[in-house]
Amino acid sequence: GRSIAREYDAGERQPFTDEQRALLGQKTYDIYLNDRAYWRNVPANVWAYTLGGYTVLKKWLSYREKGILQRGLTVEEARYVSTMVRRIAALLLLTPELDRNYGEAYPLTPAWRGDNKE
Repeated sequence: GRSIAREYDAGERQPFTDEQRALLGQKTYDIYLNDRAYWRNVPANVWAYTLGGYTVLKKWLSYREKGILQRGLTVEEARYVSTMVRRIAALLLLTPELDRNYGEAYPLTPAWRGDNKE
């Protein structure tokens, strides 16, 4: 499919603070499954989120292309994409808190052999 970057519309922008939008990205994407079906308003940083060097959503969808599976996505698989978008967005929104927690916990952990902990 294709992905189209665009600005958030007023309704999409309204629920988030400026800080939250910075974490999610200043643009959003519409990700097309085909000419009729698409996922609307996938924040840019959710679409670009990587794990193990791969963009999670794009990689997941690429393994489920019709040419590979010899079938289209099931309704359940299409819904799962929406679930992944929400989970990745939640992780991104938690980043400042997770970073703070890590910063507080790290000095309390024991040093391991070869650790350059200062």
